[in-house]
Amino acid sequence: MCGIVGTLGGNTDLVESASAVIKHRGPDDSGVFVDKSLNIGLGHQRLSILDISTLGHQPMFSSNRKVVIVFNGEIYNFRELRAQLEEEGCIFHGNSDTEVLLNLYLSEGKVMLSKLNGIFAFAIWDSDSESLFVARDALGVKPIYYSVEGGIFAFASEIKALLELTHHNKSLNPEAINRYLSFLWCPGKETPLKLVQKLLPGEAIIVKKGKIEEKWLWYQLPMFRGVRSNLNKKDAISGTVDHLRQAVHRQMVSDVPLGAFLSGGLDSSAVVAFARELNPNIRCFSIETKGGQDPGFVDDLPYARKVAKHLNVPLEVVSVDSRKIAEDLEYMVTQLDEPLADPASLNVLYISQLAKEHDIKVLLSGTGGDDLFTGYRRHYAIQLERYWNWLPYQIRSLIENTTHHLNTKQPFQRRLAKLFNGAGLDSNERLINYFRWSSDSLLQSLYSKEFRELLGNSDSSSPMKDFIAPLSSNSSQLDLMLSLEQRFFLADHNLNYTDKMSMAAGVEVRVPFLDVDLVDFASRIPNRYKQYGREGKWVLKKAMQPYLPKSVIYRPKSGFGVPLRRWMKEDLRELLGDLLSVDSLNKRGVFSVQAVQELISDNDNGKIDASYTLLSILCVEIWCRAYIDN
Repeated sequence: MCGIVGTLGGNTDLVESASAVIKHRGPDDSGVFVDKSLNIGLGHQRLSILDISTLGHQPMFSSNRKVVIVFNGEIYNFRELRAQLEEEGCIFHGNSDTEVLLNLYLSEGKVMLSKLNGIFAFAIWDSDSESLFVARDALGVKPIYYSVEGGIFAFASEIKALLELTHHNKSLNPEAINRYLSFLWCPGKETPLKLVQKLLPGEAIIVKKGKIEEKWLWYQLPMFRGVRSNLNKKDAISGTVDHLRQAVHRQMVSDVPLGAFLSGGLDSSAVVAFARELNPNIRCFSIETKGGQDPGFVDDLPYARKVAKHLNVPLEVVSVDSRKIAEDLEYMVTQLDEPLADPASLNVLYISQLAKEHDIKVLLSGTGGDDLFTGYRRHYAIQLERYWNWLPYQIRSLIENTTHHLNTKQPFQRRLAKLFNGAGLDSNERLINYFRWSSDSLLQSLYSKEFRELLGNSDSSSPMKDFIAPLSSNSSQLDLMLSLEQRFFLADHNLNYTDKMSMAAGVEVRVPFLDVDLVDFASRIPNRYKQYGREGKWVLKKAMQPYLPKSVIYRPKSGFGVPLRRWMKEDLRELLGDLLSVDSLNKRGVFSVQAVQELISDNDNGKIDASYTLLSILCVEIWCRAYIDN
């Protein structure tokens, strides 16, 4: 895994310094290509995983030096592709997947994308056509940001490097800020900066003379391709085993030591169960959070130890005090490039740092299991809707208003309130509302008059509405929800922070559940074998019964629990007072001083559970200080 940067039409003298900003992504090697006559510059930071010799050095050139590539990621089927190219007469000099990508482009051009199984963001400069070809992997595992302004195109793996290449006005994007505060993350192509965008999952562009000439989606999720859920129970279970095993084994290709996350949950445990078939002594890593958790969370570590003992694999544990997590919040936001208000990001950082200490450069992760097979509480909540969705709008609205007054300090009442939050909305609106943490009405009351004017009538959920609109007429609510999970919750949230925080430690994370063949197969499994009544992830649980203890498979759902509600009153109190002071809020101009101070007071007094809203506001201010002020 690596870091890439580049510019076409900009100041190529800045490429080397921009690349150095993301040296943490590739501490093993670096390189720069510049052609001032054509005003093109590419930079690369290398984390050596495949062919760790100098033959894997990037930027990598074609034999006639007219085509050059910078590549971040892994192509898991590169050996099969190499064999096909060799049959066509292609000669290889090294053993890297980068060289395969380069020669595949020379052979097939942009249609090469449909042949790739992997995680990637790459840029290929073709001097004959004077064009830059930039692409991102199918599910958006690897990030890439870009900006286009005044005939200058620039891109980078991280915003902090992109800003080194551009000196445009660092204007806040009000729509994006509103989305971060609504969902804790920002769905869609927007970022906190107006002139910086994300290349979408499965998207590619062709750039000429500093302008985007062509943009297209080379990959669409199975639902958009008309894939039908037609498997019987037996084939669904056996096929899940076969496809997950294939994905795990395929993603274990590496010329350096490889390990795995092991939380003790079903997904990571399933990945380790199949990984040990190829590496019986695969080293696994977990985390222990000390200092208490908010009510409603289950301790993962005992389950991780049980799985490690059952599979006879070594388990390393990093112990982190909850105060340490609070102290690292500012670093987290700066490293993420975006104000994602989820402390779970630090879980990835701490485990990746521990892995690096054990000379492990690659980790397998269970990310994606819930998004393919269900498993989140909202998936069960959708099933419950059939019991009350038939009620008239007025009654549903009354239920929603009544549950707003429940005691949100209690986990059950908090979840009940979340279940009926948005009960009065139309179906698609209500579906998207399950992802929301702060309501539009609350946020509008928190914004300053000036910011509300800048925001106008912007709809925070518009990217998700537009995405599922073509599917709405003939798709189940669960199918729509899973499509939203796979497109937005994964790419814009979980995968985003997994990449940034693991690469901060110089570690690559791979996600077998998001192997494109497994994604396609999972889409063919009927919903009744995924969310089976109250039982989420039913088919995966049945599939893993021969491999894992039932007490692990059927354990309670958990997450990375931190005592956030306590933090707002204790650990983060000083930071809250500093960053959200009267002077600070007035200077930023995004929030109403009085409204934020009242929100803090109401949260302290237990009138409202605003912990995540306050954390979001805090993260926005931390981000602004790091990226706007500096």
